[in-house]
Amino acid sequence: MKTMEIVVAMDADQGIGRGGSLPWHIPADLKRFKAVTTAAPLGQHNAVIMGRKTWESLPDKFRPLPGRQNIVLSLQPSYPVPEGVWLAASLSAALTRAESDPRIASIFVIGGADVIRQALTMPACTKIHLTQVLGKADCDVFLPDFLTTFVCTACQPQQSENNWVFCFETWERRCA
Repeated sequence: MKTMEIVVAMDADQGIGRGGSLPWHIPADLKRFKAVTTAAPLGQHNAVIMGRKTWESLPDKFRPLPGRQNIVLSLQPSYPVPEGVWLAASLSAALTRAESDPRIASIFVIGGADVIRQALTMPACTKIHLTQVLGKADCDVFLPDFLTTFVCTACQPQQSENNWVFCFETWERRCA
């Protein structure tokens, strides 16, 4: 069984979005996101699972995210996606499909908040790649508390870019 990981950035209030987009522009975070979600063994690629609103928030030139199997969650079975993008009615259905494809090395959940909330409750979710944005960004979308089920196992030094201070952290599921 393949595991699932979350890739997300949040502020000091656990905010992850505002008005349907990211409330910050941090190129280093985008570079890390790409590196984490594209790194795969030769001959394989990774899957990125996202809700419909997250899909729609991606700039046209990055949709679908290149080098990854894009899976969009929508309750509308006829929701239009480009050829090669998979559509799934639920996170469980997306996981099942990704797990059954031997070309997929790793599975990443990239948003939105409801999809991440579901992923956090699933035992298959073993890791969170977190960009901790220090300070508050007046967000209107928030992550639920994950501190009781995950523990920080790595934290890189703080950086600053575009007036935001941030650090990259890795969180892993606590042993039961």
